[in-house]
Amino acid sequence: MAISWPLVVSLLLSISSLATSASNSDSVHEAFVQCLLDNSHPSHPISEAIFTPQSPSYATVLQSYIRNLRFNETYTPKPFLILTALHQSHIQAAIICAKKGNIQMKIRSGGHDYDGLSYVATVPFFVLDMFNLRSIDIDMETETVWVQSGAILGELYYRISELSKRHGFPAGVCPTVGVGGHFTGGGYGNMMRKYGLTVDNIVDAYFIDVNGRIHDRKSMGEDLFWAIRGGGAASFGVVLAYKIKLVHVPEIVTVFRVEKTLEDNATDIVDQWQHVASKLPKELFVRLVINVVNSSTRTGGSTVRVSFISLFLGDSKTLVSIMNENLPLLGLSQSDCTETSWIRSVLFWTDIAIDSPTDVLLNRTPSLSYLKRKSDYVKQPIPKTALEGIWEKMIELQPAQMIFNPYGGRMAEIASTATPFPHRAGNLWKIQYLANWNQGGAETAQRYIGLTRKLHRYMTPFVSKNPREAFLNYRDIDLGVNHNDRGSYLEGRVYGIKYFKGNFNRLVDIKTKVDPTNFFRNEQSIPTLPH
Repeated sequence: MAISWPLVVSLLLSISSLATSASNSDSVHEAFVQCLLDNSHPSHPISEAIFTPQSPSYATVLQSYIRNLRFNETYTPKPFLILTALHQSHIQAAIICAKKGNIQMKIRSGGHDYDGLSYVATVPFFVLDMFNLRSIDIDMETETVWVQSGAILGELYYRISELSKRHGFPAGVCPTVGVGGHFTGGGYGNMMRKYGLTVDNIVDAYFIDVNGRIHDRKSMGEDLFWAIRGGGAASFGVVLAYKIKLVHVPEIVTVFRVEKTLEDNATDIVDQWQHVASKLPKELFVRLVINVVNSSTRTGGSTVRVSFISLFLGDSKTLVSIMNENLPLLGLSQSDCTETSWIRSVLFWTDIAIDSPTDVLLNRTPSLSYLKRKSDYVKQPIPKTALEGIWEKMIELQPAQMIFNPYGGRMAEIASTATPFPHRAGNLWKIQYLANWNQGGAETAQRYIGLTRKLHRYMTPFVSKNPREAFLNYRDIDLGVNHNDRGSYLEGRVYGIKYFKGNFNRLVDIKTKVDPTNFFRNEQSIPTLPH
């Protein structure tokens, strides 16, 4: 067989090019590590915070805060280094050295970014992992707390409860979520109708900018302080800690969970719920979880189940009275209700036995699954006949589910421009679309993601329009991807308008001012203005 010398030469050149590229990459990575060591403070050595693929603990550290198994596959891009910062000087060194080498940095606090943007990239990257920076300093005299970004919500709630039965904080219902991303994206929980969002209760922050300088609210200025309360701080810098204002809760709160299927008149009850949920007293939050379950009586063997899950900042007698006046079709009775403390209501909402020791909230390892999430906002009640069509579509697309979170109350009182989070008055409820599965592989993932997308598409007539709004903390890469090159602003505008509406332009102006070279970037970051 004749040898094709041009082909051989081409192959040799390709191999040589790949080797050169790998060699260049290795030298960049080595220079980065050396830079970190050179910028290490003698009293806080950085070497023990550096993990490379050659480190025995690298895989454990990487996987410890991957909260979506879709991004823990063999084909998932991995960081060339993980820096588990032990001191603020490590963050400063990371920024200075990454900027010097033009290296992509991902910032991870709890790892709950639904689409993995805090620990996955398509270009060479490293992860700045914040989990070691988790101090919680509570001052009951001023009713404030300094909480570092690497703390989880469960730790924050537990520490508050150690000191007071009459204080809480209006953040998420999942205790393993990291403070850093949750707070800065406009995190919400079941007290949002009474007290608003996390960002509505942040009064100061320690923030490290693109030059490695540490700021508080006064030195960063009100524009930047505005941006990092709902705009996603990872586009602007690194938040080391937030100062939050505690809120008051009664010593006794009430929870309930009542489930209804289509055979139990669920459609009429949901219809009644959608007309009153946003108008109920601020102290009452009633979430709907809607999924498909087996049925022995319906044709096809499936029915829709609606779970009504509630927190009321008050006693059960008052709650039953409010519910029977406003949502009589649910038929709530005293026996459906459990009176408990606020900290134990957190257990209830996490599906942990309500009499469990509350220090279970310090557990950082949740049960994991493969998952996809999407979001929508509803501004008008959905016609009852349309609800019936939605149930049919859900049966067709099972196991895709929806969660309805009611708005109104305090949420309708805060101006849409008060923080970057714009979804305030005029919203009846927010939808979370979700699919969970427990089998790996790209083909399986595409099937479940496809089901979620189809349900989202079906809901188009019933949700917000121009733009079709979305919630930043329900990260959804389907909304658009930024390649952070010459078209960055136009790409960023596609998803930015959906997440931030009119606040997007102000975020871009602030970004351009504080990070003009777009160092702090990811696939859905705030872009700079075009040059």
